[in-house]
Amino acid sequence: MHFKSVQYASPQGGIKLMVTGAVHGNEVCGTKAILRLMKQFESGELALIQGSVTFVPITNPLAYEKQQRMGDRNLNRNLYPRADPQDFEDRIANWLCPLLADHDVLLDLHSFHTGGVPFALVGPLDNAHRLEPFKFAREEEAMARALGVTRFVDGWLDTYAKGVKNRMQRQAKGDLSVDDISADIKYGVGTTEYMRENGGYAITLECGQHEDPHAPEVAYNAILNTLAHLGMIQGRTVTYMTGAEALSLCEVIDKDAPGDQFVKVWKSFDEVVKGEVVGHRESGEAVCAPFDGLIVFPNPNAKPGQEWFYMARRTHRFD
Repeated sequence: MHFKSVQYASPQGGIKLMVTGAVHGNEVCGTKAILRLMKQFESGELALIQGSVTFVPITNPLAYEKQQRMGDRNLNRNLYPRADPQDFEDRIANWLCPLLADHDVLLDLHSFHTGGVPFALVGPLDNAHRLEPFKFAREEEAMARALGVTRFVDGWLDTYAKGVKNRMQRQAKGDLSVDDISADIKYGVGTTEYMRENGGYAITLECGQHEDPHAPEVAYNAILNTLAHLGMIQGRTVTYMTGAEALSLCEVIDKDAPGDQFVKVWKSFDEVVKGEVVGHRESGEAVCAPFDGLIVFPNPNAKPGQEWFYMARRTHRFD
């Protein structure tokens, strides 16, 4: 096992872009797209006119080798350097976090469990709050519009923090054991959140379902569009999306027991109405939609104590 990054740098200074694939080992569309771009840089078909781009084709080599989401744990949670690394993902973090901090912009390429169309996860609006202070919302939104997708989602870290608070309350009542709970609101920090904490901006692009043969093409075009948008390559025209669909994550519902089951195969962005039954607990209790909205990231394979699905509302952020 080793960690690998490849950087191409123009003699002219400029923005330092980083592109990551396979943060989750079974999400390989980004890996395929990155390797394709690297061949073009190596052959001279592509060249930078300014700045630098660092490619990390396989961010989590253990999970990639196992062809599964995680190695020892989810790399895209609690992503911080560790003085006393306890697992393989901690060791990745000790290599990856300084690399992220040395860049200005991150494009993180992912895919998702169930069917649906590609979408981008963006950060918060500019703010000075404790949880996720930020000052590059305008730059991030402009980059998001260049990616080639028409749906944008925000609210990740704030919603994750609400989920942690709910778990803590349930633990206090004896509904969850300590082993089942992630008690730190910063546990939701992954690659993009770490990038924002360290003075940059970042987007997670969900390129399609894991096995979708078109997902690597979505990732490939997004990388090229990002390079062109940032003025790093010539010869590519970017079409900026207008009137895109904007959603904000509002609530996360955890899986409690192995027998918790959905009532059907949900896809991300399936619409539900308040009170509609989404699934049943192992006990038989119905789990209902808390408001009119959309389901995001439904995960029938979630482990007890982990996120089962998210709920989102439409907003006007990208109008």
